[in-house]
Amino acid sequence: MDVLQLDISGRPQAWISTKEAAVLYASDAVAWTLGQPCHVLRGGYQRITGLQSRIELHPIIAVRGAIPSRAWRQAPALSNPKLFTRDRHVCAYCGHRFHPEQLTREHIQPVSRKGKDSWMNCITACRACNGRKGNRTPEEAGMSLLYLPYVPSLHEDMILRGRRILADQMEFLLASVPKSSRLYVG
Repeated sequence: MDVLQLDISGRPQAWISTKEAAVLYASDAVAWTLGQPCHVLRGGYQRITGLQSRIELHPIIAVRGAIPSRAWRQAPALSNPKLFTRDRHVCAYCGHRFHPEQLTREHIQPVSRKGKDSWMNCITACRACNGRKGNRTPEEAGMSLLYLPYVPSLHEDMILRGRRILADQMEFLLASVPKSSRLYVG
């Protein structure tokens, strides 16, 4: 289980391990939490009181400290697993759903023709359609896109990272995802 770390204003920062979260709790860096405690860590016994130390970890924690504003201007990193999840494992040309091993990162404008490796130039394609399109644009190949690419928001990116997300974490992240996102489409 991972903990969703936010900055003090509530913007997602990272997925962190329970060990990393425990360090933040112990160093009094946690400003506030959301959700019911989901993990309890037990430590040693106090010699005087005989009580065992314990830290209750919440699924979402906000951490004190300033985050540089430039960190929020960048698009999320592009990876095949996140791209395939964004596109719901559906080929943008034939419309069929595939397992990740059968999918490729397809560049709408081929890289060899000055296309960028970016969210707005990449879609998911099955190996057969990718081979058929080759080093051409969709128009040149006579292949229409069934959906358009888009850059995921910060909250979508946290979902796309493929973690096992707890209900409290998913509810928090989806609250800031546009209803038009492919993450909502069944």
